[in-house]
Amino acid sequence: MAQDTGPPEISAAEAAATAIAHLEDLTSKEAQGATSVEPTDAGWVVEVEVLEDRRIPSSADMLATYEVEIDMGGNLLAYRRTRRYGRGSTDVGTRAGA
Repeated sequence: MAQDTGPPEISAAEAAATAIAHLEDLTSKEAQGATSVEPTDAGWVVEVEVLEDRRIPSSADMLATYEVEIDMGGNLLAYRRTRRYGRGSTDVGTRAGA
């Protein structure tokens, strides 16, 4: 008799695509793409950049980074927004005059 070894393992690329699909379904926001994919004991943690607020001009768009956790079967475990910022802003640091 074959032993069930649990859900099938997915690749990093599959994990990124799955995380983006879950996030778009839950937030109704347009994902710009995955910015990182890391394996964990339970599956994958994927960072996804999302267009939160489209503005004119596009350089004024508001973006956000979400951390999405999925298991090895591609099931959503958790997600959270970790950062919100204007398009073209530099990485985390102190603002001049702040």
